[in-house]
Amino acid sequence: MFGSKSEKDVKKLMPIVDAVHIAEKNITGLSNDELRNKTAEFKQIINEKIAKENEQIASIKSQIKENPTMDIIEKDNLWQEVDKIEESITVKLEEVLEELMPEAFAVMKETARRFTEIQQIEVTATEHDRNLSTYYDNIEINGDKAIYGNTWTAGGVKVTWNMIHYDVQLIGGAVLHKGRIAEMATGEGKTLVATLPIYLNSLSGRGVHVVTVNDYLAKRDSEWMGMLMEFHGLSVDCVDKHQPNTESRRKAYLADVTYGTNNEFGFDYLRDNMATEIGELVQRKHNYSIVDEVDSVLIDDARTPLIISGPTPRGDHQEFDQLKPYVHKLYSVQKQLVTGIFAEAKKLINSDDKEKQKDGFTKLFRAYRGLPKNKAIIKFLSEPGMRSGMQKTENYYMAEQNKLMHIVDDELYFVIEEKSNSIELTDKGLDLVTEMTGDENFYILPDIAVSLDAIEKSEASAAEKADQKSVILQDYSIKTERVHTMNQLFKAYALFELNTEYVIIENKIKIVDEQTGRIMEGRRYSDGLHQAIEAKENVTVEAATQTYATITLQNYFR
Repeated sequence: MFGSKSEKDVKKLMPIVDAVHIAEKNITGLSNDELRNKTAEFKQIINEKIAKENEQIASIKSQIKENPTMDIIEKDNLWQEVDKIEESITVKLEEVLEELMPEAFAVMKETARRFTEIQQIEVTATEHDRNLSTYYDNIEINGDKAIYGNTWTAGGVKVTWNMIHYDVQLIGGAVLHKGRIAEMATGEGKTLVATLPIYLNSLSGRGVHVVTVNDYLAKRDSEWMGMLMEFHGLSVDCVDKHQPNTESRRKAYLADVTYGTNNEFGFDYLRDNMATEIGELVQRKHNYSIVDEVDSVLIDDARTPLIISGPTPRGDHQEFDQLKPYVHKLYSVQKQLVTGIFAEAKKLINSDDKEKQKDGFTKLFRAYRGLPKNKAIIKFLSEPGMRSGMQKTENYYMAEQNKLMHIVDDELYFVIEEKSNSIELTDKGLDLVTEMTGDENFYILPDIAVSLDAIEKSEASAAEKADQKSVILQDYSIKTERVHTMNQLFKAYALFELNTEYVIIENKIKIVDEQTGRIMEGRRYSDGLHQAIEAKENVTVEAATQTYATITLQNYFR
């Protein structure tokens, strides 16, 4: 009766569409040069709106620069004042852009119409046009005139501009400008919609990021849609065209409109946070971004964090091949044990006796704790009532801070906490390790504090104490490395499966994206896990890696 939420939202946006049509009537009669001059006019309005605040910031920065010996507290107070002024500028920019929206949208729509209907658009040449003519084959300089052709190369393919914004695109543009999500069906012109808020928000000179899901789209759209922005004197670039940490990539971020893939934006942010000098930064202060396929970027891709890592100092010394037989034996006996427990669990659960059923769910939970990735167990849990039945059992044993969990775990050799991606050996597992190695402390870290304290209290000389401490610290380091390596090997065997989490191509382990199923080239598991999988599959073990910086896409776009 009252319409859907979507219909109500569209109804609220219709006044903006009507305002665009009114502004369009005045703009249609402008010459090409007058149309381009509207951009300079908009920028002047924006600059006048925030001129006072910019002067205040410039004055404060000058004050700080001229007083290098200024008290640090006083300097901090001044910078806090700058931050407050910046916040007021942001508020004013939002207000003035909201006022300019109908006319700015009308300018972009009229530009699209002229590129559609006119094969060659002649304008007075500027220095910007002359620079562009050296890069684009559709721009010619003839004396004091610049001629823009409506056919150019985008993504390696010749394209002829033939799109004009309809009302549905005007509505989508208004939605994106307001920081909301615009859901549009295939063919409704999502790429064209973006040109409206891109143009509007680039007028502030503070930069617009357009985020796509792959480098081809980023490069293609920067060349295809970017031409409309370039026509109005705005600069457009794509970060994926330039190598990381280069001057050309820094210039790409200084452009009015910067296209790029989600991963490149995220990794550049991480690199900037690892920089030691201001000159090493490539990104400037974030202002406004449009995310293409936002559900994929901020939900699916966001589950896999972006990680910058490098080789660990002792990576080459990790004893993956030496420790692999022990882990392989433990995994094999655990797998055999879990298979038997699971078979008993199914029989008991299928009986008519409720006590046997209860015991059956306990065994099922034990089997799941032993090998949660077991395909037979996963399939059985998908049957009606199985998952909920095991959940009730889990809740019972986890009550009072896992007070009764030992009843479930004691029969296993090791326990897998799938949620935390961790593995812990039980007493039974430690006994088997001792039996295989002949060393009861093989997998146990010594209490180094107690040992060092005992040495300190002894009557040995200072030199003897130093030697004894060195031996203990070296032994502790070796055992720490050993426990870590075995833990990573356990994860490789129990939590990572060939052709599911990873594949082997050209004798190398390649990670598979769990959301898309695509091979993630150049990615490696960190902290020695990748080397553990390589050891498991008998491929070349490379140096282990450690994480230097990491972030999820959700946090980046916050």
